[in-house]
Amino acid sequence: MKILAVSDLHGDIKPIITYLKDNKVDLIIIAGDITHFGPPELGEDMLNEISSFDAPVLAIPGNCDPGSMHINIDQSQAINIHARNLVIKNIGICGFGGSNPTPFDTPLEFEEIQIYDEAKRAIEGIKEQEITLFITHAPPYDTKTDLLPSGVHVGSKSLRKIIEEMQPTVNICGHIHEAIGTDKIGNTTIVNPGQVSHGHACLIQISDAQGAGEVETEIIKLQS
Repeated sequence: MKILAVSDLHGDIKPIITYLKDNKVDLIIIAGDITHFGPPELGEDMLNEISSFDAPVLAIPGNCDPGSMHINIDQSQAINIHARNLVIKNIGICGFGGSNPTPFDTPLEFEEIQIYDEAKRAIEGIKEQEITLFITHAPPYDTKTDLLPSGVHVGSKSLRKIIEEMQPTVNICGHIHEAIGTDKIGNTTIVNPGQVSHGHACLIQISDAQGAGEVETEIIKLQS
């Protein structure tokens, strides 16, 4: 299975559309900030356009999306995985959108206790699967994926705790544009693919062989 994982669209899907016109993928995952503070109808329209490429689209809202964005995801052709889970073949996928509190009072922020309770409940539902993908907008705390240029870590401590406890195969996150890169928490690979609006994404390749459990992640450039 070939999965295209992206985050931080901020209203610009041109890089995704250009890539999908020339490349076939089996699944598309969008890790939040679909819009840049709305309008929510724009997010719905963009998800429908991305969904026209004959691959399922799974999405969560980001902190810069309107608070109602999860409703618009539900109304679109994409599948809303915010605080939800699903299984595709032997792959369990769950998500949690928005972010931990920021200094900017953005539309979709959650206290750490709510993140822990709701995201943990979602991931508990897929823990028996051979491969698990944990899709979050905020990155886990104290990793290369939540590091500001000032050297301060601003990710979610609750998400880190969940990853330490549950050890999903891969955590796809975003939110901190400057922290594009990968890291590890135990056996979990953490990937912040960076802004898709700047042409960045992550390609996840999963072996089709039952029991193989081989997962490869690569940050790619969607456009030159």
